[in-house]
Amino acid sequence: MSGLRARSACVAMMLAAFAPLLGACDESSSAVATAQTSEPDVSVVTVKPQPRAVVRELPGRISPTRVAEVRPRVSGIVVERLFRQGSEVKAGDALYRIDPRPFEVEVMANDAAVDKAEAALMQAQQQARRIATLTSQRAAPEAENEKTIAAERQAQAEVEGRKADLARAKLNLDYATVRAPIDGVVGAALVSEGALVVQNETNLATVQQLDPIYADFTQSVTELNQLRRAFESGDLDRIESDAVKVRLVLDDNTIYGLDGKLLFSEAKVDAHTGQVTLRGEFRNPKRELLPGMYVRVRLDQGLDSDAIAVPQQAVQRNGGGGSEVFVVKDDNRIAVQPVRTGSVQDGVWFVTEGLKAGDKVVVEGFQKFAAGDKVRPQSWSEAEASADNRHALKAAR
Repeated sequence: MSGLRARSACVAMMLAAFAPLLGACDESSSAVATAQTSEPDVSVVTVKPQPRAVVRELPGRISPTRVAEVRPRVSGIVVERLFRQGSEVKAGDALYRIDPRPFEVEVMANDAAVDKAEAALMQAQQQARRIATLTSQRAAPEAENEKTIAAERQAQAEVEGRKADLARAKLNLDYATVRAPIDGVVGAALVSEGALVVQNETNLATVQQLDPIYADFTQSVTELNQLRRAFESGDLDRIESDAVKVRLVLDDNTIYGLDGKLLFSEAKVDAHTGQVTLRGEFRNPKRELLPGMYVRVRLDQGLDSDAIAVPQQAVQRNGGGGSEVFVVKDDNRIAVQPVRTGSVQDGVWFVTEGLKAGDKVVVEGFQKFAAGDKVRPQSWSEAEASADNRHALKAAR
C-alpha cells in the first residue's frame, strides 16, 4: 500500500509540472485560430478608370427591307400557280398564269388593224403623189392637193394608233403571266387555280426581302437629351457614325452573330409614347431573323474615356434603396462606400460617383465580415470567375 501511494504521488507531481506547458499550447492554438477567423479572405478588384463604350439596350422588332404585294395587272381566270409557298424568288420569276387566250385574240385583232391602216396609208400616199403631180402641171386646184396631203397624214396617224393598240395588247398578254416584283421570300398563295382576279385589286401573294433586314427600335427622348448634354459637357466622346456598333440580343438571350449598322434616327418624337424611332440594318444570310420577331438592340452611343466600372455583384442595396460597395482601406479594414451608378452592361455597373482610381472594392466573401472588420484582400478576375463557373457546370453535369 505504501508503494502504491508513492507512485500516485509521483504521477500527480508530474502532471502538476506539465500543466503550465499544456495550457500554453492550448492558448497558442486558440490565438492562432482567433487570428485566422478574425481576418477572412475576400476577393477585391482595384478600381482603374479606362475607356468604355456607353451601350444602350433598347427594345425593337424585325422588319423586312422591302415588301411587295403581288397583284395582277390584268383581270382574268387563274389557270396555274408556278411557285412553292415560302420559297426564295428572284425579281421577274413567274408566280401565276392567267388564262392568256383572250389576250392572244386581242393581239391578233390589233395586228390585223395595223395591216388595214397601213394599206389605207399606202392608198393615201399614192393619191397624194398623183394630185401633187397634177397640181404642179396646173391640171388640179391647190385645194385638192392640200386635201390629199391631210388625208395622207391622217392615214399615217391611224397606223401609229393601231400600232399602239397592238403594243398594248401584247403588254396585256405578257401581264397574263404574273411575275415577282422583287427578290425575296414569297409567302402563302392567297388565290388558287380557277379564281377570278381583278386588275390591280386582288392580292395574290406577298414577297418580302429578308437579306439584309431591318431592326426598328425606340429610345426615349429623355435619354437622347441626356446623351446630348453629356456630349456637350465633355463627359462623353462621340463615336463616328461609321464606327457605331449595333448588336442584337435574341429572345433566348443569345447574341446574334453579325453586327449591324445604324441607318438613321427619326427627327420627330411620337406624341403618344415620347419615343424616337431608330433603325439598324443587319445581314441575314441564314434567315434567322424574321419579320415581327422581338429583339433587344445594343447600341454604342458614346465613349467614356475614363469610366469606372465594377462587377455587378459588387454593388449592394442598403435599407434606403441606395447603392453602396464595400471598400478595403489601407489598414485592411472594411468600410461602406455609398456610390451612384449609371447603366449596367456586360455584367458590370458604371459608377458615376463614389469611387476613385486605386480603391479596392470587395467582389466576393460578403458573408465573412461586417463593416469595420479586418480582412485579407486577394485579387479577383473575371476570367477566374468564369473558369470557376464552367468547372461548376461540368461538375453538375
